[in-house]
Amino acid sequence: MDTTLRDGEQTSSVSFSASEKLTLAKLLLEELKVDRIEIASARVSEGEFQAVKNITEWANEYNHLNAVEVLSFVDGGVSIDWMVKAGARVQNLLTKGSLNHLTHQLKKTPNQHFNEAKNVISLASDKGIATNVYLEDWSNGMRNSKDYVFEFLEFLSTQPIKRIMLPDTLGILTPKESYDFVFEIKNAYPNIHFDFHAHNDYDLGVSNAIEGLRAGADGLHLTVNGMGERAGNAPMSSTIAVINDFVPNVTIGVNEKVLYTVSKLVENFSGIMIPANKPIIGANVFTQTAGIHADGDNKNNLYFSDLLPERFGRTRQYALGKASGKANIQKNLQELGLKLNEDELKKVTQRIIELGDKKQVVTKEDLPYIISDVLDSGSYEEKITVDSYVLTHSKGLKPSTTIALNIEGESFEENAQGDGQFDAFMNAIRKIFKKKKLVLPDLVDYAVRIPPGSRSDALCETIITWKNKASEFKTRGLDSDQTVSAIKATEKMLNIINN
Repeated sequence: MDTTLRDGEQTSSVSFSASEKLTLAKLLLEELKVDRIEIASARVSEGEFQAVKNITEWANEYNHLNAVEVLSFVDGGVSIDWMVKAGARVQNLLTKGSLNHLTHQLKKTPNQHFNEAKNVISLASDKGIATNVYLEDWSNGMRNSKDYVFEFLEFLSTQPIKRIMLPDTLGILTPKESYDFVFEIKNAYPNIHFDFHAHNDYDLGVSNAIEGLRAGADGLHLTVNGMGERAGNAPMSSTIAVINDFVPNVTIGVNEKVLYTVSKLVENFSGIMIPANKPIIGANVFTQTAGIHADGDNKNNLYFSDLLPERFGRTRQYALGKASGKANIQKNLQELGLKLNEDELKKVTQRIIELGDKKQVVTKEDLPYIISDVLDSGSYEEKITVDSYVLTHSKGLKPSTTIALNIEGESFEENAQGDGQFDAFMNAIRKIFKKKKLVLPDLVDYAVRIPPGSRSDALCETIITWKNKASEFKTRGLDSDQTVSAIKATEKMLNIINN
C-alpha cells in the first residue's frame, strides 16, 4: 500500500494540491501498479475533501474504488459521514496500539476504547465502508504493554475488518524486533491479514520492512522517495528492489520501470529534492566516476551488479572529471558516435582533468566542445600567451582590465577601460600591439553557447569571428566563465595571426 498522499504528505512543508493528488493517484495505481493507496485523512480540510472526491470519482469510473483508502478516527461516526460524502469506501481506522497512548492521550480504559472502535466499525459496515485498523504506537506497545496489544488483537479478531496495520510509529524498532514482533503476532493469528508500516528514524526502514515481510507480514506500507513525518517512511524504490532481489518467495506487482518517473514527479510536486546518492532514484547512483570502473565495464562488465539501471527506466553514465580515465571518455564518445585517435584522446583526457579541478562534473554534452577546443589548439604554434589578467566590474565605474602578455619571450603589461570586461581586455591588447607596431584583426561576430540541458555551472564556449584584411576566421574558447572563454578564444587568434 502506498501512503505517499497521506503519510507522505505529513513531510514538513509539503501539501499536494487536489489536481496533484489526482495525478499521482492515477500514476500509482495504473502505471506503478501498487495494490492500494492511502490518499488522505478524514475531516482535515475542505481542500482535502475535494481532493478525495476527485480521486474517488475517477477510481469509481475505472474500477479502483476498493483500492483507495482514507485514514479515519474513533470519533462517533464523524469520519464515516465525511467519507460517505467524499465517495470513499475503505477506512483505515486509527486506534491506540500501546497502553501508554491509550492511558495518557485518550485517558480511557481498554474496554472503553474497544467498544468505541466497535461502534465505528459497525457504523462503517452499515454505510458500505470496509474497515482496516491501525494500531498506532504498536511498536512501543509490543515493547512495553504486550498484554494490551494481544487483548486488542483478540477483540479485533471478532470484528468484520479486512486488515490490521502494525505501524512502527516512531521508527524505533531494530530489524530483529521487527521480525520477532510480527512473527509472534502472525503465529498467534495466522488467518488475519497484517500490514507492516515502517518509519525511518534510525535509517532502518527498508531493513525493518523486509524483516517484517520475512516474519509473515501480508502487506507493506511504503512511500515514494521515503516521504513522511520526521525522517520519513520506508522508501518505495529501495524496498521494491530488495524484495525482488533478496526475497524470492514473495511476488509483487509493482512496475520497477516506473519507479524513477513517479519519484521525479513527487519531487516536483513536493519541492523535496531527491538526494543525488539516494539508492535507485538518486541522480548519481548509476554513474561511474573512477576511470578504473569504466575500464572494468569495458572488460566483461566487472563493476555491474543486479541493480541494472535499465530495470528502473534509467541508463548507466560515466562521469567526466578529474577522476576520469580514458575509459570513461571512450564510453561517452561511443554514445555520441565520436572517435579519436590515441594522441587526441590523451589531449582530451588531460583537458577534462584540468576542467575537473575547476568544475566537479563535466557532462557528456560538454564533450564535443572540449574536443573542438583541444583539436583547435593543436593547429598552431603558441608564440603569444596571456600570462595574467585582472578583470574589474564595479557599479558606477567603467570596467577595467590589467593584463600581462608574453610575445615570443618578451613580457608586456597594460591597463585599459572599456564598455565591458572583454572590451576592456581588447583595449589593453590594442595598446600593447600598438607599441609593437602589430595590427589586430577586426571582431565581426561574437557568439556564446552552452551545451543543451546544462546548468548555470556549465562549460561555456565562445566563438569569435575575426576579419583580417580580406579573409575571415573563427577561434573558440572554452571555460566555465564566459569572459575567460572569450579571452581564450582571443589568445588563439593572437597566435594564428602571428604564425
